[in-house]
Amino acid sequence: MVDVLGLIGCGLIGGSFALALKRAGLVRRVVGYSNCHSMAEKARQLGVIDVCSSSILQSISGADLVLVAVPVAASESVFAAMQHGLGSQTLLMDVGSTKGSVVDAAQRTLLRLENFVPAHPIAGKEASGPEHADPDLFLNRQVVLTPVAASSVRQVERAASLWKALGAHVSTMGVADHDASMAVVSHLPHLLAFAAVSAIKAQPGGLDLLKLAGAEFADFSRIAASSPEMWRDIFLCNREQILLQSQIFRRALMELENHVAAGDGMALSQSIENASRARFRSAGLPPRNDRSP
Repeated sequence: MVDVLGLIGCGLIGGSFALALKRAGLVRRVVGYSNCHSMAEKARQLGVIDVCSSSILQSISGADLVLVAVPVAASESVFAAMQHGLGSQTLLMDVGSTKGSVVDAAQRTLLRLENFVPAHPIAGKEASGPEHADPDLFLNRQVVLTPVAASSVRQVERAASLWKALGAHVSTMGVADHDASMAVVSHLPHLLAFAAVSAIKAQPGGLDLLKLAGAEFADFSRIAASSPEMWRDIFLCNREQILLQSQIFRRALMELENHVAAGDGMALSQSIENASRARFRSAGLPPRNDRSP
């Protein structure tokens, strides 16, 4: 049970966490802060938070759990503002999509790293803001904890228990492994979606072409509607891994382009089949030609 949750950032992820705790009966009071006061006030009006505070220090005063749900580039300034206000037993988590830069910021600013447990709930929507907060957002979703060397076992266990109570599947990874993995399965796909929509829009009549898109393109490009501020920060904070994955993707794309240019249907078919089989395996399904019609 959490007596007071200090919520820094009252948008989709932070708001969903607060609502999920409330519905589970795991929090008595939520005190929220946002650098955009109107967003915090909207969160209060919607019942996402109970109290709208005027400062970071005020929002964490007396809190036994603090969740930082801000764009990753803002982490250091938030940590610096709260370092003298955290209680000696206050569990501190962030929910950033990259961990290296956040952990570095914490190590430069926080006085009590033993209470810090970085977390990444792999969940979200294209929409942002407290009006889109959803208590079911973490249900059956992955949450990755990336404890630092100083993180206490007790606080890591406490963090894991809270996420599990919200219906999430919790795992633990090292910071570097997390950022490398997310570059593959999350950050690169977002980069490609932004690039694909931008490329179409740049063509004559591009907006009209987008209106003709069917379900396949809608599924692929859906994430291009995500928060520009959030994804700018993710790309910059995890730039080395994202650039590495972009280079690997370019090689794979070039291979397909070469097959098309050469009119090599056999090689093209084999490349498509290899990708198709990998996709089926990742979803736990047998390959298409191994399944009944």
